[in-house]
Amino acid sequence: MGFSQNRAPKVSVLLCFLCLTCLGSVSAQSSPVFACDVASNATLGSLEFCNKSVDIDSRVVDLVKRLTLQEKIGFLVNGAGSVSRLGIPKYEWWSEALHGVSYVGPGTHFSGVVPGATSFPQVILTAASFNASLFQAIGKVVSTEARAMYNVGLAGLTFWSPNINIFRDPRWGRGQETPGEDPLLASQYATGYVKGLQQSDDSDPNRLKVAACCKHYTAYDLDNWKGVDRYHFNAVVTKQDMDDTFQPPFKSCVIDGNVASVMCSYNQVNGKPTCADPDLLAGVIRGQWKLNGYIVSDCDSLDVYYNSQHYTKTPEEAAAKAILAGLDLNCGTFLSQHTEAAVKAGLVDESAIDKAISNNFATLMRLGFFDGDPTKQIYGNLGPKDVCTQENQELAREAARQGIVLLKNSAGSLPLSNTAIKNLAVIGPNANVTKTMIGNYEGTPCKYTTPLQGLAAVVSTTYLPGCSNVQCSTAQVDDASKIAASADATILVMGADQSIEAESRDRIDLLLPGQQQLLITEVAKAAKGPVVLIIMSGGGFDISFAKNDDKITSILWVGYPGEAGGAAIADIVFGFYNPSGKLPMTWYPQSYVDKVPMTNMNMRPDASNGYPGRTYRFYTGETVYKFGEGLSYSHVSQHIVEAPKLVSVPLEKDHICYSSNCKSVEAVERSCQNLDLNIKIKVKNSGSVSGSHTVFLFSTPPSVHNSPKKHLLAFEKVFLKGQAEELVSFKVDVCKDLTVVDELGNRKLALGDHLLHVGNLNHVLTVRI
Repeated sequence: MGFSQNRAPKVSVLLCFLCLTCLGSVSAQSSPVFACDVASNATLGSLEFCNKSVDIDSRVVDLVKRLTLQEKIGFLVNGAGSVSRLGIPKYEWWSEALHGVSYVGPGTHFSGVVPGATSFPQVILTAASFNASLFQAIGKVVSTEARAMYNVGLAGLTFWSPNINIFRDPRWGRGQETPGEDPLLASQYATGYVKGLQQSDDSDPNRLKVAACCKHYTAYDLDNWKGVDRYHFNAVVTKQDMDDTFQPPFKSCVIDGNVASVMCSYNQVNGKPTCADPDLLAGVIRGQWKLNGYIVSDCDSLDVYYNSQHYTKTPEEAAAKAILAGLDLNCGTFLSQHTEAAVKAGLVDESAIDKAISNNFATLMRLGFFDGDPTKQIYGNLGPKDVCTQENQELAREAARQGIVLLKNSAGSLPLSNTAIKNLAVIGPNANVTKTMIGNYEGTPCKYTTPLQGLAAVVSTTYLPGCSNVQCSTAQVDDASKIAASADATILVMGADQSIEAESRDRIDLLLPGQQQLLITEVAKAAKGPVVLIIMSGGGFDISFAKNDDKITSILWVGYPGEAGGAAIADIVFGFYNPSGKLPMTWYPQSYVDKVPMTNMNMRPDASNGYPGRTYRFYTGETVYKFGEGLSYSHVSQHIVEAPKLVSVPLEKDHICYSSNCKSVEAVERSCQNLDLNIKIKVKNSGSVSGSHTVFLFSTPPSVHNSPKKHLLAFEKVFLKGQAEELVSFKVDVCKDLTVVDELGNRKLALGDHLLHVGNLNHVLTVRI
């Protein structure tokens, strides 16, 4: 999702409109937008598409056949046109709900009626909770608030979230919006959040509460790096990397999450714009994965591939290519401007337009948009009273607590005692921030609790920003050191904000900005008591200096922790909550940026040129912190109770591998079905402090097809009281979980020894025929 500030004039107009919505200058409607208002126009009741008792497919066919070509074209764009003779009002498709209802996009805004909505942590921190039930719980709250706002005319029903791109490179400005670098975690997040948003309380499984959208399809993870931008970038991706890394989250989103929409991206993949690629859209999303919904372009993507990428010679050809590729909806105005001429030129048939708008109408019908007054439907009782409830705000605080990662903790440092600490020094440019805490694609939050406010609510504090902002061009080293020297403990809240990492802004290094490192080191040197370094950011930093500095006793990564971030930080610092977050991405040293251009899409290392590969699955170099790292205030031990040592794959006698020495077999074969294994792990909390713990099951497959050196098979978060133990069971589908992708993009079951990892424990599982 996105827009450029440096291209077509229409985008500038849109940005101005968005700014007005942010300021609340757009007057709110008092009632929702909907079609088939039989109460106002009784004749609409005789139209089949307005008849709720008729199946959706028949209603859609009836509606489409009543429209003229010009009217049909009006339904190909996000600012969909009205047809008053049929009782269809204008509808705005573009709303956002990345981590709460957002004011980005013209479909949603806030007013005196609903001044704010619950702002959850930015996605990267929620992902760090590794709690699939939390992903869904947040989605459910967001959809409830969205429906409540729709009922008073402040929101749409179609939300272009979540962002499930793989966080391939730590410099990517939008990594903060994603669930991290691992395909399984991203898949689980996508499925959970989408179900939370979409699943209706209605008994009809085809009904939608709101319509989610998984974006940005596909291999999109570069915005603006050293002069290369997303509007011109051609992602050269191997078939193996595509099917092994970039596609799995989208596949899960469509198949397991049953998402209502997928958004294609700005970039090209192997020379074709994603929004004009029939193989990616009609072939994979609609064909292989059987999307039940619509495919939408990122905003102005068609304009981009015509005017910036020069992919076609004429705009009519560009419009036709998108529609024929399987695009149903254009965020922007390109299709409304050029589709009619494309039809007249014979580049696209009207039947293709019928197909596209049919997918759009079917989605709106699943939402109840054509069922008359929504306040008389299943969610009709929702309203302002259901937004920013105490329960919803508490979930935002809980999500932040579950995600915050404790990276370092010297003995006796954290938690701090709220009785022994008489004076706490709180220093840093992010110590008293508000908007920074909620990241991008934000809405107006219910309220803010800054880190300073959260900490000051527990003990007496002395505060100094230390730098005027996170750029930290000059640091108040002497003043900050004096405060630390007289305080019982010191907390430094440092890191980044949207000026460092953002949409259209990738980083060029992994160092803390400006004089932040100097400030941290000097304050730690002068400090009398424990020194806690808190990093607020989306991506990781090379903080080796702090990791190796004995004066810095603890390090916390808090992502962008949402509206209640300060309260959550205080809960962990003072031990009211036992930290349980784990890093959803690798933290690399600064040397990484010299070896790895952002433009190199290859996941696997290449020894011939010193390329170290990407993410924990393939990266061969040094790390600052590893994927999955995170400490707690408890000592948790794990023990494998049950795990098979051998699994045999039955093959037909005429199979080629029956008599020859194969290294792998096709995972889709009839013989490779229903081969499920149970892995049981006993988890014990040996400490006295209760808390949650994430159990990871990793596998190192046999070294065939340049397979990952390690990959995540499953994870489960369990709560353990002090001295308590729990049995965690994982069901491993051999033909799915133990497969690797070969060089041609085919899933293969690797034969030989698979090394299963649980914590520091290893178990060998042999797969043979």
